[in-house]
Amino acid sequence: MKKRTVLIALRKEQGWSQKTVAEKLRDEYGISITVSYYGMIEQGVRTPKLDLALAIAKLFKREPAEIFFEQSHNKMLCNSIEDQQSA
Repeated sequence: MKKRTVLIALRKEQGWSQKTVAEKLRDEYGISITVSYYGMIEQGVRTPKLDLALAIAKLFKREPAEIFFEQSHNKMLCNSIEDQQSA
């Protein structure tokens, strides 16, 4: 379990509380989650389903991979794709 520091930083940059994020997800994307559940996503205790991950990424105007994947995972994925394309 690892904190999603990018997600926390994005929220703080906006000056939003976890409650504000949960409300915006409900109001703007029709996705209802509790403040507690959102906090667990930030702490890495829970992993959001695809629709929620996409909504969070849109809310912060970022790609989902920027928020939910560690840099090392992104690099491994890119290397794997490059290997497949060159084969």
